[in-house]
Amino acid sequence: MNLPPSVLVIGTIFIDCKGFAQHNYHPTTRNLGNIQFVHGGVGRNVAENLANLHVATCFASSVDASAIGKEVIERLQKSKINTKYLIETEQLGMGMWLAILDEKGDLAGSISQMPDLTLLQELISCKGKEMIGQSTHITLELDLNFQIADSIIKLAAEEKKPIYGVPGNLDVLLRHRELLDHLDCFICNNFEADLFFELAFTNLTIAQKLESLIEFVDRTGMGSMVVTLGEKGAVYYNPQTKEIGYQPVFPVKLVDSSGAGDAFFSGTVMGLVKGLSLKEAVICGTKVAGWTIESTENTCLDLSIKIKEDEFFII
Repeated sequence: MNLPPSVLVIGTIFIDCKGFAQHNYHPTTRNLGNIQFVHGGVGRNVAENLANLHVATCFASSVDASAIGKEVIERLQKSKINTKYLIETEQLGMGMWLAILDEKGDLAGSISQMPDLTLLQELISCKGKEMIGQSTHITLELDLNFQIADSIIKLAAEEKKPIYGVPGNLDVLLRHRELLDHLDCFICNNFEADLFFELAFTNLTIAQKLESLIEFVDRTGMGSMVVTLGEKGAVYYNPQTKEIGYQPVFPVKLVDSSGAGDAFFSGTVMGLVKGLSLKEAVICGTKVAGWTIESTENTCLDLSIKIKEDEFFII
């Protein structure tokens, strides 16, 4: 009997300080606007999105033993996320991200402070097999450190669990590209693809992008790959099913573009774990990203409501 899908998310928690420019943004002068603190982090965003997409989700990460850390945990639990593997620590359990959004809602600049990954690495060393054994699918923030990524990929292979990867700051992936070879699906953006493909992927035509994508995936041996293209959509390729194509975006009103990549990843993974084709899963990812772009948060807070009225999410 097939078990219902349950996803283990391994990644970081960040607290984001976002400044929204009210008028034309000028980097060298004062800019009026508003400033917000919101919950973020690739892993946290993905976990919350998946839970709000009605996928059973367990989240492994570290969090500060502070008032704001407690608030993060309570919000995750409110979304019915299993927080059994969240480790509390006195400091640097969470990262910080300082972001400036221009008058259009586009990212104008940012600085990241990474959390201390030692506790997460120790957790995986002690309970990695247990965590993976309790889930049907794994999602991994790949740029934590090499030891974490390598351990999770090997454990997922041993347990025969599909693993989906999303890049972070590229610090690990660009030095250990062999990690990509073992993924069932890898999703990145066009600027990251420029670096992985070692060519000006961003400036290629759609037909040339698809040709480059096929060559890269076939060479690495990964299960499938999707490259998002910002407002131009996404391209995707699955060598097993021979699915290859281009998906344009749906019309949206841009409020804040941060979190859109995590949302796209989440929607696509949701589709894949529920048995959709890569093409259908990418449509789901595109829609979740669009809804997130229309929110000031890093995730769409109305996600569970929006999917009730959309054909691709009635599964």
